[in-house]
Amino acid sequence: MHRRDFLSTTLAAAASVAAGAYAAAPEKIRRVGLIGCGWYGKVDLLRLIQISPVEVASMCDVDSQMLDAAAGIVSERQKSHKKPRTYSDYRKMLAEKDLDICLVAPPDHWHALPMIAACEAGADIYVQKPISVDVLEGKAMLDAARKHNRVVQVGTQRRSTPHLIEAREQIIKEGRLGTIGLVEICCYYHMRAKDNPPDTKPPENLDYEMWTGPAPMRPYNALVHPRRWRSFTEYGNGIVGDMCIHMLDMVRWILDLGWPRSIDSAGGILVDTKSKANISDTQTATFDFDGGPKVVWTHRSWGEAPDPKYPWGATFYGDKGTLKASVNSYDFTPAKGVQGEPVHKDYLDELDKYPEDKTEKDLEKHVAPAVRVHMQNLLDNIDSRGKPVADIEQGYISTASCILANLSMELGRSLKFDPKTTTVVGDEEATKRLKRAYRTPWEHPAASS
Repeated sequence: MHRRDFLSTTLAAAASVAAGAYAAAPEKIRRVGLIGCGWYGKVDLLRLIQISPVEVASMCDVDSQMLDAAAGIVSERQKSHKKPRTYSDYRKMLAEKDLDICLVAPPDHWHALPMIAACEAGADIYVQKPISVDVLEGKAMLDAARKHNRVVQVGTQRRSTPHLIEAREQIIKEGRLGTIGLVEICCYYHMRAKDNPPDTKPPENLDYEMWTGPAPMRPYNALVHPRRWRSFTEYGNGIVGDMCIHMLDMVRWILDLGWPRSIDSAGGILVDTKSKANISDTQTATFDFDGGPKVVWTHRSWGEAPDPKYPWGATFYGDKGTLKASVNSYDFTPAKGVQGEPVHKDYLDELDKYPEDKTEKDLEKHVAPAVRVHMQNLLDNIDSRGKPVADIEQGYISTASCILANLSMELGRSLKFDPKTTTVVGDEEATKRLKRAYRTPWEHPAASS
């Protein structure tokens, strides 16, 4: 088969999936559980319900109000209209060992332990990004998936975004950019918490001890729950861990890149010094890949975006053209003197096919089609026992690279990570910080290493 014929076939298949022609589900109805019933936990689960006749059997959250509300929504949306069993402790939920698929979507500091436990309980898994808050957590998650032969899809759904699949195949793979020497990735959203409310007692509906889990214990503050925990390093890896991972992973997928050879980052809290938030408000990071272009990340949670059409995205610079890509669209522009026309493509709109998306609270409607394709890819690979497009190893590489960028910023030096030895080459201090301390009585999954 000629390359152009192959690409046409590939794109036709992708377009069919993206347009809603999802593969016919097998007769068996898969039993599903969700750990973490907040924003994206519900987004992921409700997209899965849309494309497959699953039975949501179990749901878990440490916020009783959030849990009850989510279970009610699921009972309305799933075909059986049964209300799932509810749990406040994921260990009790997984002890039932009756789930085919487990979705793991609590705050980032709670990804590793439940995901590994789900592997041990025999479930295949969809785990939100970033997979971990330190590098050795991520390695332990990868090892658990392989040891127990589990299919694990990571929620880096840019790999399943229809218009980005098209850009990858028709612009990048066709060589229309020529030699790519630089990719700039960025986020200019004002997403860092700026207010400074007083510490209080946690609400009665929240088990704050369990919510904190292995993370350092902080006095409860209304900023951290339910969604702005991302502003604190105790629970995540800041804007790099939250937003850079999507764009870095997208670039790695589009250009077929593996581990970066070196990572260098600088930044800090340079403008907004009054908020309780302790993540950087300004940061750059350079990911240097062997055999690939330099990938340079920039974020500012203040000021204006250089290109208001692409405040969160990637720009691929080639000697024959430029490609800008985001969750909303892509734009290809040929270089001066190069034959070809500009190309613009917007995200796929499926609101007519899935009208419930129109009224679902907090749903990013432009992202929903990508989540559906991502879920279908998971189901297909569960059936084949293959590796999904965002396999846990790919999630590990992208997550660890972002964590290393933050570590580079904190240490003030460039880092070279060796994935074979799981060490930072020639840097004992950085290597020690690949695993952070867990709060008693929780035990780090790499504790024996």
